[in-house]
Amino acid sequence: MAEQPIDRMSFEEALTALEGVVEALEGGKVPLERSLDLYEQGERLRKHCEDRLKAAELRVEKIVAGTSGEAVGTEPLDAEQSATSPAPATSPARDAAGSDGDIPF
Repeated sequence: MAEQPIDRMSFEEALTALEGVVEALEGGKVPLERSLDLYEQGERLRKHCEDRLKAAELRVEKIVAGTSGEAVGTEPLDAEQSATSPAPATSPARDAAGSDGDIPF
C-alpha cells in the first residue's frame, strides 16, 4: 500500500507517523542514508503537526461571561491572537460594568 502524502494526513495520523520515525531513529539500527531520509520526513511531519495545531488554536475561543454569569460573547483565547486581530470597540463585560472601567465581579 502506498504511503499517504503528509499534506493529506490528519493531525493524529501525522503524529503517529512522526512517533514511528522517532522510534526508528532512536533504535539506532537504521543505516545512515535511511536515517537522513527519516529525519527529513520527521521534519515535514513535525511542521505539518505544528501547522494543524496552530489552525486549531485559531478556532478556539474563550467564552466571556457577563455580570449574571451567563455567556455574553466570545473573545480570542490568548493575548497573542488578540494582538493580531482588531479589538472590539467595546467589551460586553465592560458595557455591563459601566463606563468607569470597574471589573463586573
